[in-house]
Amino acid sequence: MALWQRRSKRTRTGKMLRRSRKKRKREVGRDFIETKIGPEKKKLQRTYGGNRKVKLQKAEYANVVTKEGTKRTRILSVAQNEANRHFVRRNIITQGAVIETELGNARVTSRPGQHGIINAILME
Repeated sequence: MALWQRRSKRTRTGKMLRRSRKKRKREVGRDFIETKIGPEKKKLQRTYGGNRKVKLQKAEYANVVTKEGTKRTRILSVAQNEANRHFVRRNIITQGAVIETELGNARVTSRPGQHGIINAILME
């Protein structure tokens, strides 16, 4: 499914805007990558300008920042997710989600579907 990201077809007052050109491939958006818990699985995707994004589809470990330093620890489950309440029971990890780790609960600070890694801060 293509997600076209362009300006609105109408002005603030409701007048229809005329198209000045056709759609461009660079304007196509992509579906949301649901990062789940499991053996690590990544996907490379070419982006605009020939750059690349590493999309994380499954993850087993997270880099958790503590007072002593950063530790790589196993993810047990998703405790809370502000993005969508149904993501908790489906164990989908997004930025801002609270995950249960071996060290305790941690809040995810990275964007797994965009960065390809899970970084989190231990909650006290």
